[in-house]
Amino acid sequence: MLARDFTEEQTMFREAYRQFLAEEIVPHMEDWREAGIVDRSAFRKAGEAGFLMVWPDEKYGGIGDNDFRFEQVIMEETAYARVGDWYNTLHSRLVGPYLTRFGNEEQWERFLPKCVSGECILAIAMTEPDAGSDLAGMRATAVEKDDHWLINGQKTFISNGINADLVIVAAKTDPDNDPHHMTLFLVERGMQGFERGRNLKKMGLKAQDTAEMFFTDVKVPRENVLGESGQGFYYLMEGLAEERLIGAAGYLSAAQLSYDLAADYVKERKVFGKPVAAFQNTQFTLAELRTELDFAQTYLDQCVAAFNAGSLTPVDAAKAKLVNSELQVKAAHIGVQMHGGNGFMDEYPISRQYTDARISPIYAGTSEIMKVIISRDCLGDDYIPFNTRNF
Repeated sequence: MLARDFTEEQTMFREAYRQFLAEEIVPHMEDWREAGIVDRSAFRKAGEAGFLMVWPDEKYGGIGDNDFRFEQVIMEETAYARVGDWYNTLHSRLVGPYLTRFGNEEQWERFLPKCVSGECILAIAMTEPDAGSDLAGMRATAVEKDDHWLINGQKTFISNGINADLVIVAAKTDPDNDPHHMTLFLVERGMQGFERGRNLKKMGLKAQDTAEMFFTDVKVPRENVLGESGQGFYYLMEGLAEERLIGAAGYLSAAQLSYDLAADYVKERKVFGKPVAAFQNTQFTLAELRTELDFAQTYLDQCVAAFNAGSLTPVDAAKAKLVNSELQVKAAHIGVQMHGGNGFMDEYPISRQYTDARISPIYAGTSEIMKVIISRDCLGDDYIPFNTRNF
């Protein structure tokens, strides 16, 4: 594989983070999977060690370096340690930047230090029972009063939904006249009328809490509006390129691990008196997968470089998300197949690689939606149905 472009500081950061995972996270993951939720102490320990939201300015507790490669290191090592259901990156790099990108200094001072330290855990609430990729179908509403807003509605599939102390909630603020007129609100734990539903049981990612949320006349003060009223839809669109880059990096890291698990297993497992690796079908299958992974890694690293330079397009991010999410599923499928019956057993890591992978072509926009975005770029809007133009 071609050499990758990480700085000496990032290489040292990788080694330190790998040790942190081995000492503070890995020993507890089985208990957290049984419980269906990661203990809050994981976030606090990561914050204390400098591995949570590393990019904010030093005065808020970060290192002040927005280079995406730091988070790329975190995602890769998290995958290789097999603790991907600790959703630290959602807190650190998906939700956190909304605060600095669209918030004001008062909000930064109020929330960022606690987010960096892990005291305040973040989530974002967009998805509803009848509105996933189609944000315009959202039904949650917010009505402006004298010095506050009242939010009503329901959200579902909210990652970090039980643990979250601060939730960025999207709600329509002029539903009768404009389906895209949305506003983002900072809803805090304990606000009256804000309730959590079930911690949803899932096929995979067992330790990652995923919840329903209910809002009944939740009174949100004006100072908790994030950015400008009515601009929430466009803020969400702006954040999607980074969200899909985050996804692509995590998916590929998990795919790389599935390959390694399969390659190691077939060297040891014997069938008809010889290692499974000695069969040509095994060799050709892994050769093909290895090539796909290396090509995907090269493209992803170029996307990261483009993001750091401020030039990553939503279309390029969609391509990375599409390819890498599908590749994660493919690599896990191949890994299970090469493990034979053992691949179906929970005690073998490849089993969880398979169940954890299945959400990736759905999360952050389905593969079908990614194809719509890419097709629109290839063919132009004239060939794309109007109601699918706003992803």
